Amino acid sequence: MPTFDIVSKIDGQTLDNAINTAKKDILNRYDFNGSKSTIDLDKKTNILTVVTEDDMRLKAIQDAIISRMVKQQLDPKALDFGTEQYASGNMIRKEISIKEGLDKEAAKKVVKKIKDSGLKVQASIMDDQVRVQAKKIDDLQAVISLCRGEDFGQPLQYINMRN
Repeated sequence: MPTFDIVSKIDGQTLDNAINTAKKDILNRYDFNGSKSTIDLDKKTNILTVVTEDDMRLKAIQDAIISRMVKQQLDPKALDFGTEQYASGNMIRKEISIKEGLDKEAAKKVVKKIKDSGLKVQASIMDDQVRVQAKKIDDLQAVISLCRGEDFGQPLQYINMRN
């Protein structure tokens, strides 16, 4: 039976390139001259830590990161902007987590959407991905177009198409 997997992954090297380029852009800007702003990416935990002086600079850093991700063809929906906390002195710290893999709620939404569509396919949750099976490849392609038209809060990729 033909199958494929629905996953949510981000390329680590492309993300690292986007963050480094955003860092260079920020540090070269005139309004950040003399600023103590830092942007650090922890590759093991997929958490991006931004430390800066005020809300305006924090917003500018977030915009630079999002624009660089778009230019590198990464979906900014993979970023989960938490709340900002006040660090030592007048500094503001914000931890931005990068979503990898489908969480349980998003996977349940995907499976429910597929089952409600009435297509003759079976969708099952396997760890952090959704496997879709059908008798015809045309049904699988219909599922892909259905999922592309919906917003599940995470970027989706469709991999491992097999006959």
